[in-house]
Amino acid sequence: MTTRSATHATFVIEREYAHPPAKVFAAYSDPKKKAKWFAGPAEWDSRHTMDFRIGGKETSSGGPPGGTVHAMNGVHWDIVENERIVISYEMHLDDTRISVSLGTTEIKASGAGSTLIYTEQGVYLDGYDDAGQREEGTRILLDQLDQFLKA
Repeated sequence: MTTRSATHATFVIEREYAHPPAKVFAAYSDPKKKAKWFAGPAEWDSRHTMDFRIGGKETSSGGPPGGTVHAMNGVHWDIVENERIVISYEMHLDDTRISVSLGTTEIKASGAGSTLIYTEQGVYLDGYDDAGQREEGTRILLDQLDQFLKA
């Protein structure tokens, strides 16, 4: 029998990008662009869909060939062009829900570039995940965003 638990946590990541807010926002809002950086390791089979509008759904799934599927299902709740995106999402490992989160991405002009502030408020379920692991994964995604913006 699984021991049930719910652990709540918040983390904030702040990043500087040498690109204007409109370019950073476009990397989040254009489905083709986001699919290029919002993915797991290169050896994973990955899929991404996005209807970028308030109420629109976003999904991402992938995993090593023949291994556990990591899946995200989200809904966009607030979008302010070039400034803010708010999404709620659930994460699964195969059929097991491991967390539910609210993620807020703020993008602010900073000199010739941008400051991105990402805040996540999450509930991590039944010991499958925790805020430290989620923060580490989010930092990796933001590194991938940086590489995408530089290309």
